[in-house]
Amino acid sequence: MLAGKAVVVTGAGRGLGAEYAVQSAEHGASVVVNDVDVDCAEAVAERIRGFGGRVAVSGHDVGDPEQATALVAMCAGEFGRIDGLVNNAGLNYEAVSWQDAPEPVAELIRVNVLGTIYTGTAAAQVMADSGGGRIVNISSGASFGQRKLATYAASKGAVASLTYSWALDMEEIGVQVNAVCPVAYTRMVEASSRRATIIPPDRGPDLVAPLVVFLLSDAAKGITGQMIRCNGEQLHVVGQPYLKEPILRRERWSAETVRRAFDEIFGAHLEPYGLEKRLPPRLRERVEALQTA
Repeated sequence: MLAGKAVVVTGAGRGLGAEYAVQSAEHGASVVVNDVDVDCAEAVAERIRGFGGRVAVSGHDVGDPEQATALVAMCAGEFGRIDGLVNNAGLNYEAVSWQDAPEPVAELIRVNVLGTIYTGTAAAQVMADSGGGRIVNISSGASFGQRKLATYAASKGAVASLTYSWALDMEEIGVQVNAVCPVAYTRMVEASSRRATIIPPDRGPDLVAPLVVFLLSDAAKGITGQMIRCNGEQLHVVGQPYLKEPILRRERWSAETVRRAFDEIFGAHLEPYGLEKRLPPRLRERVEALQTA
């Protein structure tokens, strides 16, 4: 599926990134395995060399704009081109939102958001000169809202919005941009007892990687601006945000008329929030009142 193509996978030293890199190589791509942990990246490269794949190892830090550009240049230098980029590098940690600290917040955003922007922009510049390519950003269902993961969720929401915007901007240069929301049992999940009880160990990264391989391939021609979720068993397109009916109109709104709109109409149309689909208190009160009526 990827014969003759050159692909960069960031954060590919373990877990999902490693499987994206290995399966891309199995499908014929020349792969740059990137990870700041070079030993882990080298171990993944050895797996690829084991079945005769073409591979190069990178220790570039994608959160540094110069290193992100150098990573893309390395792919072009090693393999003569760059056809695909998987923006997988990322950090995560759990924290109660009101106790979150500035240092880990800044580092997570640097890698998850800025790293995606820096590497994707550098890759797109090269792809624009060579007739196009494929960018696959790794987002997460956490962007819908998840307890103790607010900063991570925000970063993945940013990646989703970036995907939609890049798809609009880059269509004219032949670059397709999509996002994947993977669900798999990884080292990161294992470290979280709460999430480890949700994702069974048999739902491994190898079950998600085929989706990424497809999106990097010519078989995905014409598919762009999409967010696609896969947990190894389920595969589906994630709906994008939309303006919900009813849409009320007035020549001018006051605080009082806004209050009336929520009391009389919008109170019944409030959206459940977060991955657990929690009802807002006002809507819960309405539901409870109807149930006891």
